[in-house]
Order: sequence, then structure tokens, then C-alpha cells
Amino acid sequence: MSLFVDTSVWSLALRRDQQQQDREVKLLHRALSEGIAIFTTGLVLHELLQGFQGAKASNQIIERFDALPFIVPDKFDYIQAAGIRSNCRREGIQTGTIDALLAQLCLRYELELLTTDNDFNYISKIFPLNMV
Repeated sequence: MSLFVDTSVWSLALRRDQQQQDREVKLLHRALSEGIAIFTTGLVLHELLQGFQGAKASNQIIERFDALPFIVPDKFDYIQAAGIRSNCRREGIQTGTIDALLAQLCLRYELELLTTDNDFNYISKIFPLNMV
């Protein structure tokens, strides 16, 4: 099993004021302790850095993410993500550009998605997105 962890889970896991009781955070900690491959992309790092204030917090996030393999979307991924978004819209499902791209990366690289964002549940009704 290989995981792609969405910003929503990283954000919960990295908060000091959070008690870490969320199911997804527990799954992330277990995956990390068991050595399960966890992938990310620049968009997740970007979103996290926007959500935390101060140089110290940013440096800690950057340092932690240095250990993770990065997936870099290419032209194909952007084209496919646009198709995901269009197909969702035709089915009455609103999805954001970033969510469509993250879903595409999970589909392309056969990664299970760990997220608290319900928008991905709607995407998975149309596309074979594996959710943890």
C-alpha cells in the first residue's frame, strides 16, 4: 500500500493544540511508524505553508516534507484533472481545481488517499479513487 496524504490530514497532524484523536491522524501516524510509502506534491506543501505562521513552523514543515517522495504533475495530469472536474460538474458535483489534480495523481500512481475532505468522496463516486 502507498498513501497520498491530503493537506487536511497533515494540517490536523501538525497542530500542537490538537489532541490527535482524529481517525485520519491516527492512520497517518500508524503508516509513518510502519514505514508505509507516503507521497506528496508541491500543492500540499504550498497549502500547509500558507496555513501555518512563522519561520519556525515553516522550516519544520519543510524539513519533515524533505523525507517524503514528491510527485510532480505533468501536462498529462493537468489534462486529466480538467476532465475529472468537467465530468464531476456534469454529474452535479462541484470540485475544486486542486482537488481534481490531487485525485488525478492518486489515480495515475495508484495511491490510496487519506483525507478528511468530503469533496473527494463525491469524486470517488464517479472515478475509482481509493480512499482510506
